[in-house]
Amino acid sequence: MAEDAKPTEDAQEPEAIEAEAERIFLVVVDETEEMQKALHFACRRALHTGGRVALLYVIEPPEFQHWLGVEQVMQDEARQQAEQTLQTLAAKVQKMTTKMPALYVREGRRRDELLALIKEEPTISLLVLATATDREGPGPLVTHLVSQAGQLEIPVTLVPGGLTEAQIDAVT
Repeated sequence: MAEDAKPTEDAQEPEAIEAEAERIFLVVVDETEEMQKALHFACRRALHTGGRVALLYVIEPPEFQHWLGVEQVMQDEARQQAEQTLQTLAAKVQKMTTKMPALYVREGRRRDELLALIKEEPTISLLVLATATDREGPGPLVTHLVSQAGQLEIPVTLVPGGLTEAQIDAVT
């Protein structure tokens, strides 16, 4: 009779269990050199752990509000830039990890949208950021997140922005 037994509702297919266990490494995209370090680190960790990279591009509102027509053109240009940047980075991620990354485009303040995405996406396992290399500090996003560390729901890895790719490869 054991052969006729049906799986319980709690039983899952092996593919479903594997998908749940996949680690997602989130990188916040910007134009800084240190973002490239965070991306390299995330790709190496994803490759070695069977995980996947996710990229978040936040279109920040302009500081000066223009006439409606000008503002719409600026938003359209910003979205095109976001999509172009993400496509370029996605190709790099796929080459390094053999997997396409998850892509997120949001509009708003970078730190607010980052925290909102982390709350909304339970599949994100780890946030990877790199520190700035100038004397002004680790960067505004890193500084803000450190002050919010107790409220974050996932671990954060800070990659020193001065590391070379070879040094990152050695620790991943």
